[in-house]
Amino acid sequence: MASRYCLVFSIAFLIGSLMAVISSASNFNQDFEITWGDGRAKILNNNELLVLFLDRISGSGFQSKYEYLFGKIDMQLKLVPGNSAGTVTAYYLSSKGSAWDEIDFEFLGNLSGDPYTIHTNVYSQGKGDREQQFHLWFDPTTDFHTYSILWNPRSIVFYVDGTPIREFKNLESIGVPFPKDQPMRLHSSLWSADDWATRGGLVKTDWTKAPFIASYRNFNANACIWSSGTSSCTSPSTKGEWLSQEMDLASKQKLKMVQEKFMIYNYCTDTKRFPQGFPKECSRVSEEIRK
Repeated sequence: MASRYCLVFSIAFLIGSLMAVISSASNFNQDFEITWGDGRAKILNNNELLVLFLDRISGSGFQSKYEYLFGKIDMQLKLVPGNSAGTVTAYYLSSKGSAWDEIDFEFLGNLSGDPYTIHTNVYSQGKGDREQQFHLWFDPTTDFHTYSILWNPRSIVFYVDGTPIREFKNLESIGVPFPKDQPMRLHSSLWSADDWATRGGLVKTDWTKAPFIASYRNFNANACIWSSGTSSCTSPSTKGEWLSQEMDLASKQKLKMVQEKFMIYNYCTDTKRFPQGFPKECSRVSEEIRK
């Protein structure tokens, strides 16, 4: 077991040159704290690499030291390789309390050779049930890829390598709750959920393949930091264009292409879950996709 850990760390140290990011990025010790895992989460490579481990005893996780109220969050992840069935790598923004807000990326493990599934969800005031799932068009285990969340008062957009895969618009005007009042921390964890994660729980975790490993680098947050009830975005000069950003025509076309080719589940088409009618936002989402 020890030799395998050493091999993993050696490979991690040999990762190629990091992408150029702003000065506040790529220091995991500065931006994050390890929250659980009993030593299974490690910050390496001069604070530029974070590695999570999962074995039969425990997974591991971390969270941001800062809370954000709106932002453009980027992180590069390299997901669990090989037979990762039953594992979940979660990467999400979440607030506190029983009526919490949350914006989710979850990467559901697979059998070797099968595509990874990206599970997305949006919670507002403690209510979710807004899942969309996608298959990735590349192998996310052989290299790092950038997964981004744009969250502003107008919308939430999920990106993979700069390509939008999902948009959740602010539709409070028609009675749809939208996360806009509660600051959120960025969290990530690697854990076992083999009762549902792979083929609905039909494929269980093969613990002979443990430890399972997910790697992180190049965190970047262009965001409003929330502290003591005050936002760091107190004047126009502190606000980036992301705070009012909307998708242009080219981005909408990319979104439509991804949803047509790679979406495998959409709550807005699941009649079994919503026999009495879909949530209010679904008619607007369907209209946008048809355009």
